[in-house]
Amino acid sequence: MSSLMFAIIEDGSHQYRVAPGETLVVDYRDEANVGDSLTFEKVLLANGGGSSTIGRPLIEGASVSAEVIDAELKGEKLEIQKFRRRKNSRRHNGHRQKYTAVKITEINVPGLEVAELAGVGAAE
Repeated sequence: MSSLMFAIIEDGSHQYRVAPGETLVVDYRDEANVGDSLTFEKVLLANGGGSSTIGRPLIEGASVSAEVIDAELKGEKLEIQKFRRRKNSRRHNGHRQKYTAVKITEINVPGLEVAELAGVGAAE
């Protein structure tokens, strides 16, 4: 019994399309530990497989729950090099951004009808 439900949430200055069971990499949260639960309250749109609920700008009472699976995930290393010709001046710097990986567990939208996939995973 799997659903076609998805939602679009806002976290920080980013918007993400999420569905239950998906893994998402969000901005680093220093207070998060593995196994903790996070709640995203800024839900912009939700779809239950048939009908959509669109927020203006947010859906009232809607939330997306997630579980932290990796508290500190490091991103790709960015290397910055500045060079001034004929001045014998060089600067080299590097940076790795931290992220938090979460698994979406539940999407709660009041009044949204959820359509189920027919025949997928059903016992015969």
